[in-house]
Amino acid sequence: MTVTAIVGANWGDEGKGKITDVLAANSKYVVRYQGGSNAGHTIINHYGKFALHLLPSGVFYLGVTNVIGPGVALNVSQLFSELHELAERGVPEPALCISDRAQVVLPYHIRFDELEEQRLGDRKFGSTKQGIAPFYSDKYAKLGIQVADLFDETHLRSKLKASLESKNVLLKHLYHQATIEPEQLLDDLQEQAELLKPYICNTTELLHKALADGESILVEGQLGALRDPDHGIYPYTTSSSTIAGFAAIGAGVPPHAIKQVVAVTKAYSSCVGQGPFVTEIHAEAADELRKRGGDAGEFGATTGRPRRVGWFDAVATRYGCEIQGATEVALTNLDVLGYLEEIPVCTAYRIGDENTVHFPNTQQLAQSEPVYDMLPGWKCDITQVQSFHELPKEAQNYIQYIERLIGVPIRWVSTGPKRDQIIVRY
Repeated sequence: MTVTAIVGANWGDEGKGKITDVLAANSKYVVRYQGGSNAGHTIINHYGKFALHLLPSGVFYLGVTNVIGPGVALNVSQLFSELHELAERGVPEPALCISDRAQVVLPYHIRFDELEEQRLGDRKFGSTKQGIAPFYSDKYAKLGIQVADLFDETHLRSKLKASLESKNVLLKHLYHQATIEPEQLLDDLQEQAELLKPYICNTTELLHKALADGESILVEGQLGALRDPDHGIYPYTTSSSTIAGFAAIGAGVPPHAIKQVVAVTKAYSSCVGQGPFVTEIHAEAADELRKRGGDAGEFGATTGRPRRVGWFDAVATRYGCEIQGATEVALTNLDVLGYLEEIPVCTAYRIGDENTVHFPNTQQLAQSEPVYDMLPGWKCDITQVQSFHELPKEAQNYIQYIERLIGVPIRWVSTGPKRDQIIVRY
C-alpha cells in the first residue's frame, strides 16, 4: 500500500480533522508528522465534539494505530490532557505510539513565546503562545530535548544546562524576568518520562514494517500551505514545514511511498493569525459568515480567537495545491454558503495596474486587491444531501467552477460537520 497525506491548501483551519477522521475508517495507521499544540483539528462523531491538538485524528477508531512522529513538537502535558478527556467522555483508549526521537516542548519555550509576543506589541506575528517558535529554534540550534533524553537524568541535566545558558541571559537582561535552573524542571520531566514510557517506540521502524506488510497509512499535516516558512506568507508562518513533502521526514516514511496527497480547502476562506489575507471581509458580512461557519462558528480550535473570514480565493488555493502536490481536493463547509443570493469567488489579484493569477510574495500580497466573479447561490439547506447530483444546480456549478480554477479534481465535498455529511464524487 501507499501513503496518503492530508494537508491544508490555505492558512490552516480548512477542516483537515474531519477528512482525516473520514479516511481513517479504512486506514491502519494515522500519523502526525509536524507542528505541535499550536493548532487543532475539530472532529464530531457519535462520542461528541472534540478539538485534538496533538493526538492524531484516528484515535476514535479501535483498529487504528496512532503515531506521533519525530517531527512533532511534543507538549507532554497537552497530550495527556487530551487522552484524559477522551477517557472521561467514553472513548476507548486509543493505540498510540510516540517516537523516541520526537522533541519535547518545555515550559521555557512557552514562557519565551509569551514574553516575545508581549515585547513585540503591535509588531507581533499572532503566535498562539504554545512555545512553537522557541521550540523549533532550539531544535535547529541543537539544543532540543528528545523523548529519549528524559530517561537519563545526568544527560538530561547537562542538556538543560546547555540550553538555559543563553536563555537566562535573555530572561535577565532583555525581558527582566527571573532566571531558570535545570533543577526546577527535572522532577516534572522525569514524571513525564514515566507517563510516556508505555507509548514510546521506534516509529520509523514501525511504519516501514507497515509499508512492507501492505498496510494503509494516513499522514496528517497541521496548518496549511500558506503558513509554511519557505513557501508561505513569511514571516506570518508557523515554524515547521506544512508541505506534504515534509511528511516523509517528519513521519519517517520513504518519499516515494506518498502517492496520494489530499489538499483540504474550505468553500470560503478563513484563518487565525496575522498576515495579508486578500479576500478578507469585515463588519456585518464577516460576522454573518463567521456565525454560520462550521458547527459552532469560526473560532480557533486552540485559541478560541475569532477567525478572520473571506470569500474563496482561487489564486491562493491553486498555489497551495501546487506546492502541496495535490492529487485531489476535499472541499469543506459548502453548506455554510447556503444563505447567500450571490457568492463572490476571487479569480485574480490586482496589484497596481495589473491583474495576476499567480500567488505573489508577501510584500506584493500586502498590496493586492481581489478580483471577483459572482456566482448565483442556492439559498437552501444541503446538509442532508448524499450525492453530487442531488445538490442544487447552483451548488454543483460552484464546485465545478472552483475545480476549473484550481486545476485539481475535487473528490470530496463536506456538507456539514458530522462524519457522514460527506459526498464522494469520484
